[in-house]
Amino acid sequence: MAIDLTLVWALLIATAIFLYVVMDGFDLGVGILFPAIREKGDRDVMVNTVAPVWDGNETWLILGGGGLFAVFPLAYATLLPALYIPLTLMLLALVFRGVAFEMRFRSATPLSQAAWDGSFSAGSYVVAFCQGICLGALVQGVRVEGRAYAGGWWDWLTPFSLFTGLALVVGYGLLGTCWLIWKTEGELQIRAYRFAKGFGMATLLAIAVVSVAMPFLSPAFRDRWLTWPAMAFVAPVPLLVGLLGWRLRDALDRREEVVPFLCGLGLFLLSYVGLGISLFPMIVPPSVMIWDAATHPSSQRFLLVGTVVLLPMVLGYTAYVYWLFRGKVTAGAPGYH
Repeated sequence: MAIDLTLVWALLIATAIFLYVVMDGFDLGVGILFPAIREKGDRDVMVNTVAPVWDGNETWLILGGGGLFAVFPLAYATLLPALYIPLTLMLLALVFRGVAFEMRFRSATPLSQAAWDGSFSAGSYVVAFCQGICLGALVQGVRVEGRAYAGGWWDWLTPFSLFTGLALVVGYGLLGTCWLIWKTEGELQIRAYRFAKGFGMATLLAIAVVSVAMPFLSPAFRDRWLTWPAMAFVAPVPLLVGLLGWRLRDALDRREEVVPFLCGLGLFLLSYVGLGISLFPMIVPPSVMIWDAATHPSSQRFLLVGTVVLLPMVLGYTAYVYWLFRGKVTAGAPGYH
């Protein structure tokens, strides 16, 4: 039986995007928490928890975006003009945030450090918000005519996309607080427990609102979730979301350290699975399927050879870095910069 290379590539790119979301999500979440943590020592600890891994986390964004450009050029050429403004803002914020991340430790005065701290936090908010807007704009549909984007400059700006932008900010905040619970101790960890409860409730509410709204966006979404026998196959997803939400709250009440982060990852995974159930096999809803957008099979084979070689190396390096810098980060400990 022949292997469907287009499907393989769709799964690879979807996996890369998910890994980026959860890995860069928690360090964006750390920046999102900066306004609530005012003490310099606590902020230093927060940044030191992500300093060894945050550059590597963004590797998955490059893999996802590069794979989309190389393997699904029609989708890339359609989505880029549809999302020019939020994507440009996101990339500028990523660059600005990266500069602020490094410069805050080289500041000569408290005023300059406060400015860089504010820049780091603002960049985190803008990146998360713009990513959520792009997600919402994709889900609500992109107008395509003659294999080209046929919409306007501002089609992405809708109440739904603004809500998904806020929802992703909240979700990243949950990952950030749970990461700090795992990696810190003392008063900072206690505050992270408290913040995690609020972010957890807000994230579950956001998931519920998006789930209720999506069937009204497209008949295809409604058929996937609200018709029989499809309901029997997809029902475990919302049930598992509810179960994980309960387990998250229980773990926070019990002051468990690792479980809250795992529950946060689980909520993102289930949300991603739900999104896949709604969209597949569309890559640019509602009209462009993955096979319509894919490049020639010979190009897919050529690119897959390189990916098979490089992907295990990236995974191995990522696992090694996380293992090397495992354990708690304490105040006064030398950071990795």
